[in-house]
Amino acid sequence: MARPLVSKKRQKEIALERISILFTQAKEVYSKNKGLANRYVTLARKLTMKARIRMPREHKRRYCKHCYKYLMPGDNSRIRTRDGKVVISCFECKKFTRISVK
Repeated sequence: MARPLVSKKRQKEIALERISILFTQAKEVYSKNKGLANRYVTLARKLTMKARIRMPREHKRRYCKHCYKYLMPGDNSRIRTRDGKVVISCFECKKFTRISVK
């Protein structure tokens, strides 16, 4: 079996760079084409699974955990604080994500 051309550590670095690029593109294109923004989120999720890395926290909160749609506050989501938690409501699938605040 041949050796990989790039080390595992470098592969993970490349994957993280691509994920951040995909999320910036999703933010830019969301107002014009929501389907394309959702596709970028899907590609970023596939990259994390393929490279076996965790999605960075700042990107993890930008999509719905239930329907995997890109969330734009005020357009298709709502962000509120309640009882020491941040509650993110998705208008696409009508579900909530609760994140505890320290």
